[in-house]
Amino acid sequence: MEHFFQCPYCWEEISMILDTSIPIQTYIEDCEVCCNPIELTPNFQGSELVSFSCSSIEQ
Repeated sequence: MEHFFQCPYCWEEISMILDTSIPIQTYIEDCEVCCNPIELTPNFQGSELVSFSCSSIEQ
């Protein structure tokens, strides 16, 4: 599933493809605009996204 959100570094709207097959996830992806690492935490019930958070990573 494609999900749109705002990068916590550059504030640009970006999108990422989320895997709905794992109910609770936490992983790191780089912003496609500024290339900084973002910690993503999507949670699903079935194939429905019930919560999503993204945060910057202390460097």
